[in-house]
Amino acid sequence: MDGNRRWAKKRFMPAALGHAAGAKRVREIVQACAEAGVAYLSLFAFSTENWKRPEEEVSSLMGLFMSYLQKEVDSMNANGVRLKVLGDKLRFSEPLKLLIENAQQQTAGNQGITLLVCVNYGGRWDMLHAVKAWQAAHPDQTLEGLTEEGLVPYLSTSDAPEVDLLIRTGGESRVSNFLLWQAAYAELFFTDDLWPDFGSPLLREAITWFGQRDRRFGSSAPL
Repeated sequence: MDGNRRWAKKRFMPAALGHAAGAKRVREIVQACAEAGVAYLSLFAFSTENWKRPEEEVSSLMGLFMSYLQKEVDSMNANGVRLKVLGDKLRFSEPLKLLIENAQQQTAGNQGITLLVCVNYGGRWDMLHAVKAWQAAHPDQTLEGLTEEGLVPYLSTSDAPEVDLLIRTGGESRVSNFLLWQAAYAELFFTDDLWPDFGSPLLREAITWFGQRDRRFGSSAPL
């Protein structure tokens, strides 16, 4: 979800208001995905690299995330949304950790769309963490015994399918360390629209584009 700061700058607003506008967009997109039959939606909210931003902005983002968790749980339950937060939570404050745990527990039984919010997440971190977790679970084995299939259960997305469609807003054409393992065969949709401007019509456009793709997964003929 890229472009919150540029959206605010264009309007002579502080970055915090851009992030707030981006957070408001989330509910619409979650609802639109659920209506379109999307079973899993992953949102890249805060990367491991984002700690390099000004302290005031980082603090604002953490506060916004806490506010989101407090305000949206009832709406998630009403709409059957199951929330999972992916990423390294060790750096978070204790109140934020508690909010995350409570929100995940309260929505765990929902049967609609699963919302994966990636916070303090990085694809490289995910793979490294998974390898360490595998090794801890198999102390008597060497890495020679590790296979791709064997590593998957230790990724943060162990109970989710691989990424089919990866959308990046904001005009950049890169994946920026997002779900690197899981998006190995994802179709990549890039748009110049900034995240606060990315509404349901653009989402439908991306899904329609995805439906027209010839997905071969490395084979010589379409499946």
